[in-house]
Amino acid sequence: MDLSKHAFFEGKIIPLSEAKVSIAAHAFLYGTSIFGGMRAFWNEEKQRLFIFRPYDHFRRLLHSAKMLSMKTEFDEESLIQVTLDLLRTDNWKQDIYFRPTFYKADLGIGVRLHDIKDEFSIFVMAYEKYVKNDTSAHVTFSSWRRVDDNVIPARAKVAGAYVNSSLIKSDAVQSGFDEALVLDHNGHVSEGSAMNIFMVRDGALVTPPITDNILEGITRRTVIELARRELGIDVVERSIDRTEVYIAEEMFFAGTAAGVTGITKVDHRPVGRGVMGPVTSQLRALVDDAVRAKLPKHENRNVAVY
Repeated sequence: MDLSKHAFFEGKIIPLSEAKVSIAAHAFLYGTSIFGGMRAFWNEEKQRLFIFRPYDHFRRLLHSAKMLSMKTEFDEESLIQVTLDLLRTDNWKQDIYFRPTFYKADLGIGVRLHDIKDEFSIFVMAYEKYVKNDTSAHVTFSSWRRVDDNVIPARAKVAGAYVNSSLIKSDAVQSGFDEALVLDHNGHVSEGSAMNIFMVRDGALVTPPITDNILEGITRRTVIELARRELGIDVVERSIDRTEVYIAEEMFFAGTAAGVTGITKVDHRPVGRGVMGPVTSQLRALVDDAVRAKLPKHENRNVAVY
């Protein structure tokens, strides 16, 4: 894993090796931290690095912090500036992934969210594919259920909740699959282990609504916008039954880490013709252009690092 030389930690940029959290910290003991998964993309033609939709990412991060009763003086703009300062410190010239995190920093035990000091950090790493087989993923339905919003907030990226994602991912990979689909408490398709899901049926693009225990994904939002504006495709947000997946014409995951990942087989059944379909291929290309500031109509979503 290629990590950055520096991190933002306790209010300043310091060497990554010095950014350390105690084993007695509340976040370490109870998983009481929230994070964002964000990327910056290298545009080879322009020789520039762009962060994609940072305002939206940080707005979601602050919403997640609010759900865990975290207090901060940061707003979206100041978080963007801190990120730019950090990325410029190490002069990245490749695709990168970075992890902004708010966490409960006080030392000691005690199950609560109130009256605990909150801290903020960011570290950076070179980007690695989340799903290696990203044009022809073979997936299965997980025996694990997606965490319900009344158990742990589904629309917040709570660190402790990702035990659920880890169980889902490991079971799938160790059983010979690339990824998994997860059902909610009503038996509807919710997400992958840590990304949103789309399918094509009868020419329409269908994705679960935000009320089906999904993360309100930034890439999900981008896919919906591009499908409607660039491809003129009807997008429907509704619940998806398990058996609908078996007769879908196309399927794909969408997420910051996953990008647009084509799914070609579910439970050993081919999706459509068993290859990544035309809608998925077009959206995959459009998203890649959008994140690298190659779509003039969407360039206002990109913030240049340099």
